Amino acid sequence: MSLPRICAAAFALVLASCTAVTTPVAPAASPPQAVETVEPFVIAANPLAAQAGMEVLERGGSAADAALAVQAMLSLVEPQSSGMGGGAFLNYFDAASGEVTIYDGRETAPAQASRTMFLDNAGQPLNFRDAVVSGRATGVPGAVAALALLHEEHGLLPWDGLFDRAIATAEQGFVISPRLGGFLTRDYPQLAQPDAAAYFSRPDGTRMQTGDVLRNPAYAGFLRRLSEHGVEALYRGSTAAQIVQRTREAPLGGSMTMADLANYRPVRRQPVCAPWHQYRVCAPPPPSSGAAMLELLGLLERTDIATRGPDDPQAWYLFAEASRLMYADRDAYFGDGDFVQVPVTGLLDPAYLDARAALIGPQAAATVTAGHPAGAPMAMADLTREPAGTSHFIVRDRQGNVLSITTTVESIFGTGRMVDGFFLNNQLTDFAFNPLQPNGEEAPNAVAPGKRPRSSMVPLILLDSQGHFAGAIGSAGGNSILAYVGKTLVAAVDWGLPMQQALAQPNLVARGDRPMGEVGAFDPSVLAGLAERGIDLAPGQGEDSGVHGVLIRDGHVDGGYDPRREGVVLVGTR
Repeated sequence: MSLPRICAAAFALVLASCTAVTTPVAPAASPPQAVETVEPFVIAANPLAAQAGMEVLERGGSAADAALAVQAMLSLVEPQSSGMGGGAFLNYFDAASGEVTIYDGRETAPAQASRTMFLDNAGQPLNFRDAVVSGRATGVPGAVAALALLHEEHGLLPWDGLFDRAIATAEQGFVISPRLGGFLTRDYPQLAQPDAAAYFSRPDGTRMQTGDVLRNPAYAGFLRRLSEHGVEALYRGSTAAQIVQRTREAPLGGSMTMADLANYRPVRRQPVCAPWHQYRVCAPPPPSSGAAMLELLGLLERTDIATRGPDDPQAWYLFAEASRLMYADRDAYFGDGDFVQVPVTGLLDPAYLDARAALIGPQAAATVTAGHPAGAPMAMADLTREPAGTSHFIVRDRQGNVLSITTTVESIFGTGRMVDGFFLNNQLTDFAFNPLQPNGEEAPNAVAPGKRPRSSMVPLILLDSQGHFAGAIGSAGGNSILAYVGKTLVAAVDWGLPMQQALAQPNLVARGDRPMGEVGAFDPSVLAGLAERGIDLAPGQGEDSGVHGVLIRDGHVDGGYDPRREGVVLVGTR
């Protein structure tokens, strides 16, 4: 049997008794109910990380327990994407109550951060390659704190036994995979930084490559302290002091202090939920772009894309134009909802979606601008650059609890600066470098002390009409994440493809006036049909998605991993 068929068979037992999910405006109405034991599973972008999580589940651990093991291993074996020095959004489904809760572990700007910190002495935005490796780029990391809060509320196993596999692997070493090895062959500015250069160097000074064994005793030591002392090992003491020191060092030193680290708190938030076909889709609220993801699904539902298929250029045209409309709104309005007004309700209002969808004509629009949903401030030009990176994984435990988590150090290898064997994020470059619009108004995604930068991470949970768990999905890929997830859902739900086939469909990222994607993966007739409709697809964004998804189909679970990465689906015993 193929892996997707094996996974679907193993997933067959699903939650038999759940209640309606909470929404931003209404709590769950039904009382908690007993949940039938089901097979646990882990879907992650690296087999070693998935195995670490599965070992925890097989010991009787919860999804919250396993997530810590997965993240600890990803930080070691996939350091270009996520790590203990980064941030995350966690979307958690509680099987007993039927509630969906968001744990916001997004990084924050230090208390002394300046709104002009990414401008040079002449008041011009810094060169991006210089900014991403600077000390100013690092925000206070939040992934570990968010996972710790999740564990405190939903963990079953002791904290100190969740890092053993990652510790052993760091000490013994692991074989550099083709994906990590491929990144080591490229000209990323992070790899020129002293920490990254030393970490990936062989004894003769040459850079490591695929097949070499990489050891990280410093990381093993940190994980031992984290295991023994809890999150204090990261946010206080020697590790925190090193983070402050490394971020304050030239060039372009930052302003982080020990107090910034000690005062960091993850935020428990209500999800933003909206109907789509037979599902209720729940996503993180701002500073995530979850509401924009829901807007895209709402726009597509107002077209006839579901009657078409992957060989129909009109289907891809509709996807492209709906994406352009969504991105125009996202780019204009989204930022940290604790600091700026984000018109979430207006964007998802049926009348607004009707009006926006009506703009999709027979030919691609010459240009697309933001709409004016209810509650929106003045539309702003987007001043943010968001590089691709990140990782996504999904975990279900025997009790039926599910975690969909997107985690990141931002661009490849973060800043290239390391502390205790892990990379520091460059998440603050997700802020707009120029804080002011041409008209003098402040950009919604401008830097501010304690503010969280806008994020494209959208880990989703899908529920059926009774509030039962119906699926989960998310992706890596910077601002292309919304297009990657949207394409996969269209292919899996609208076109009825098995999840693995849906994930393998070509990526098309239409943001602004230059649509890009996996040109070589499309049938020439589709490309020709797109060109006739005014969409001249160019190579670029689209090749580096990292989508993992699960859907319940007729009582069976259809799960898959993005074939563009090194993912795997592991299923345990009930």
